[in-house]
Amino acid sequence: MPRKQSDYLAALLADEGEGERSCDPPAPAPERTRATTLLSRESALARVASGEVRQVTQLLLDPARVRVWRGNARSNAYLSAENCGELIRSIIAEGGQKVPAVVRRIDGDPDHDYEVIAGTRRLWSIRWLRANSYPDMQFVAQVANLDDEAAFRLADLENRARRDVSDLERARNYAEALRVHYGNHQARMAERLNVSKGWLSKMLRVATLPDAVIAAFASPADVQLKPGYTLVQALDHDDTGTIPAEAGRIAHEQKQRVTGGLPPLPAADVVRRLLDAPKQDRSDPFTRYRHDGADGRPAISVQVINRQGVTIRLHRGSGLGADDLSAMFRALLTRLDSDGHPLN
Repeated sequence: MPRKQSDYLAALLADEGEGERSCDPPAPAPERTRATTLLSRESALARVASGEVRQVTQLLLDPARVRVWRGNARSNAYLSAENCGELIRSIIAEGGQKVPAVVRRIDGDPDHDYEVIAGTRRLWSIRWLRANSYPDMQFVAQVANLDDEAAFRLADLENRARRDVSDLERARNYAEALRVHYGNHQARMAERLNVSKGWLSKMLRVATLPDAVIAAFASPADVQLKPGYTLVQALDHDDTGTIPAEAGRIAHEQKQRVTGGLPPLPAADVVRRLLDAPKQDRSDPFTRYRHDGADGRPAISVQVINRQGVTIRLHRGSGLGADDLSAMFRALLTRLDSDGHPLN
């Protein structure tokens, strides 16, 4: 090392102790220790200068000025003091947030200066703490310069290690990313994410589960990849619509259990009932949707329920007029809607 650089490095080391100076001159450090420290600092500076190591600046941000990036898989609607409790207690015990989130600067939003790419739970927890007896808590973050596709990959990498990000959330996030970032090319997306094409294909299929079926579960977080993919396959062969119909009945039962103070049905039981629904009555699966005329002849009935829609048949010879048939049709639509087959 040239002497001028060595002297400058020594001066930097000396400056670090200026905050605790005493009147007495410091005792000289052993020569070997001083040389080792100088070499370590020289090596560190050389690595920074070469680009091998980047210096990262952490910012203390007002969480009210930070929003969540819309491309993140995590749904804020399901974050609560209960499922963020461990993180909240950790932040309190450590006197603040120790692991920084990753954010990027945004323009054109008068209410926010940054958006979170990775660290949604940390942002939520800091906001909760500021509203609950810790008003001075600040959000610790580091700024990254990322485009949307890189931001998606970074957020996905973090979410893979999070048990509280459900497979359904990730699947729907993947489906959106496939369209927005990868031009609907699954092979390209799999390569960029470093995942198998088969696994990605299954995740994308799970994203197609209809909301009427998801409503049967106590929480969308209960929908995991393997049973979700099995349900998608079953729906492909459910021409009679018995699975969505059973899902509507389970959803109603789940609400009644919550109202009555009972625990919700476990996800495994919900999946079992949905998969068993087509096996219950294959002889006349649409009996509950048939309305008869005064002489017992069928007047209006459902022929097919599938993911494309509902086929309704008006029968000749029922002896009913237009007003009666219209009333039956409206009643039939109400029952279809309550069973998870809305037509709107």
